[in-house]
Amino acid sequence: MSDIPRRTASRTAKLAGIPLGVAGRAAAGLGRRLTGGDREEISAQLAAKSAEQLFAVLGELKGGAMKFGQALSVFEAAVPDEYAAPYREALTKLQSAAPPMPMTDVDHMLTQQFGRAWRSRFSEFDETPAASASIGQVHRAVWKRDGREVAVKVQYPGAEEALRSDLRQLGRMSRILQPLVPGMEIKPLVNELRDRMEEELDYRDEAAYQREFAAFFEGDPEVKVPRVVGSAPKAVITEWVQARRLSSVIREGTREERDHAGERLARFHYSAPDRTHLLHADPHPGNFGILDDGRLLVLDFGAVARMPDGMPPELVAMTKYALEGRSADLMTLMRSAGFVRDGARVDQEQILGYLAPFTEPLETDEFHFSRRWIQSQAERVGDLRSPEAAIGRSLNLPPRFLLVHRVTMGTLGILCQLDARVRLREIIERWQPEMFEGPAAS
Repeated sequence: MSDIPRRTASRTAKLAGIPLGVAGRAAAGLGRRLTGGDREEISAQLAAKSAEQLFAVLGELKGGAMKFGQALSVFEAAVPDEYAAPYREALTKLQSAAPPMPMTDVDHMLTQQFGRAWRSRFSEFDETPAASASIGQVHRAVWKRDGREVAVKVQYPGAEEALRSDLRQLGRMSRILQPLVPGMEIKPLVNELRDRMEEELDYRDEAAYQREFAAFFEGDPEVKVPRVVGSAPKAVITEWVQARRLSSVIREGTREERDHAGERLARFHYSAPDRTHLLHADPHPGNFGILDDGRLLVLDFGAVARMPDGMPPELVAMTKYALEGRSADLMTLMRSAGFVRDGARVDQEQILGYLAPFTEPLETDEFHFSRRWIQSQAERVGDLRSPEAAIGRSLNLPPRFLLVHRVTMGTLGILCQLDARVRLREIIERWQPEMFEGPAAS
């Protein structure tokens, strides 16, 4: 059976080949420049080849390696323009178009989950996958009982072993992988993925979360969540809903379409914790689409966090203090909540600038999320000579805030990919009015 490569040594060798390949191509490019080659043309060729290798390796390995690539895809807007084009294409493909597993493996897995007569449940089953992702792929089918079109998500054989192996290795390799994504911190991302990914391996948990979201958003004029038809530990069947992929809107949408998609996505992210007490925690464009009637389609509920108190009040108060320029109150709250490392000395005025990605979009009625804006934010924090970089080394992200922080940053990343103009202040003011009204509790 030709499933995911499982052996740790084999997977580690493939992952290690990414930075080694980049290093080799860089050396070759230097030699070509020394012999008179055009610098920009050579750099573009090397970037394209490195991006092609990135997609090929992460896509083939799937598991934690591909999940890592999907997480990177959300932040590709922060990659400087001179590197962006080839990586943008490669990382976007990882959202829903990884190399698929063969039908023999699909048959094996569905037999395990639903029995040898699993095909009798469907009047039609398309053996060509509609989407292939990190730990599973999706097939379109027709549910025999009532004739509904359904999506059958099947986990790859060996996904569990591969996931654990990859995340261990990626954690060890974070330093040498860093040059692949300028302007991003790799190690915290890998650590966070390692903590959360195991929750996605049992599709029964995913089905339970999706049922909750679907019940809450039933009949909602802005959001559509497909209903669950059936589930098992390694497979889940849901309604098939046709929509335009968000990646298509990013790539070729009109100004109106991109603004509309950005507004719908922002409303979903910032309202769900307070409306449903749940957080959809896998924000990448492959998990969203736009229906013909304008609603946002939300898919993949493998990573969901319960938020019984809605958006954490500490984060709301921190944003309020930053917006109002109350640096002393902000620093007191950040220290008490564990955001400042023990013994660290932080300039309380400079911390306001460090939090600009969270506050600037709220300082105007409408904010233009652009690649240039997010690149400038990444450059400030990534420049080791800047005050913001020094502040970053003094700060800490407490575990209880880590997931909502990643989802918020991921949402901002997608808004910048969309180049969307969004009335974000109005959206947040509806669901966290205390951020803009009256005194904030410290």
